[in-house]
Amino acid sequence: MCEAGGCGAPTAGRSGPRPGRPWAAADEPGYEYGSRRYLLLCGLGGMLSCGLTHTAIVPLDLVKCRMQVDPGKYSGILSGFGVTLRDDGLRGLARGWAPTFLGYSLQGLFKFGLYEVFKIHYAERLGPERAYAWRTGLYLAASASAEFFADVALAPMEAVKVRIQTQPGFARTLRAAAPRMYGEEGLRAFYKGVAPLWLRQIPYTMMKFACFERTVEALYTFVVPKPQSQCSKAEQLAVTFVAGYIAGVFCAVVSHPADSVVSVLNKEKGSTAFGVLRRLGFWGVWKGLFARIIMIGTLTALQWFIYDSVKVYFKLPRPPVPQPPESLKEQK
Repeated sequence: MCEAGGCGAPTAGRSGPRPGRPWAAADEPGYEYGSRRYLLLCGLGGMLSCGLTHTAIVPLDLVKCRMQVDPGKYSGILSGFGVTLRDDGLRGLARGWAPTFLGYSLQGLFKFGLYEVFKIHYAERLGPERAYAWRTGLYLAASASAEFFADVALAPMEAVKVRIQTQPGFARTLRAAAPRMYGEEGLRAFYKGVAPLWLRQIPYTMMKFACFERTVEALYTFVVPKPQSQCSKAEQLAVTFVAGYIAGVFCAVVSHPADSVVSVLNKEKGSTAFGVLRRLGFWGVWKGLFARIIMIGTLTALQWFIYDSVKVYFKLPRPPVPQPPESLKEQK
């Protein structure tokens, strides 16, 4: 979120504690906001938050993908789990965990790390007054920019994951699937889904970051009975979790149609995004939405919780709820 006094990024060289920064006490070592080490640790937090959470929900993701590509056989969440257990056994629910962990760890590194980079850069370009007044647009622009690069990192492993999970008899492991895909289709097999990924992930991430930032601001303004600076670490992490879940529900709805296209596209050789979209139709792209809301709501809440927990552990500066700069206050 924005710095106190507006969304303008602080100077990275400033040291010492700053007012209203309750997670970095004066006697605790920490990392200066915007410094290289700060940004690298933010990337580490993103790796852990995305890699761990996406791997943890592989069973639900597997059933959701199969509902999208074969709705006749996998007609619902519970029945989908039942069919998977009957066909593949308990181990079948973990199919695709390795590409999921690798792909989403890389995605998290770029998503969260570059979000901080772009947020600081865009705020500096706008100046404190416009950065505060246009802070929602700032969040949207920074998150979209970060996700563009994050999806390039994610695309190869996402393609492998979907092929393992949805194409019976193709391969059961990353070591078997990746060489076969390369041998049959070349590099295109790993990147043919990057454009649909952008269509799915960029709106998702824009909603994820902007909705989270503004929800946190609203919770501290209208719900939490005391100022953020007086809240304990546990209380602030609880606010983070609630805001993350609310953001996750909106993310799921916004990104679900493109997610359905990606699942079918990566399953079928020679398919195109527009061809899949035409074949699925309006109602087809919404198959599995309820499963995705449960998955993404929980996922997003846990990601923000883990990400902020990493900041707490490393004593990284956590900017307080944004306040208008003095120049705007004086105009009122």
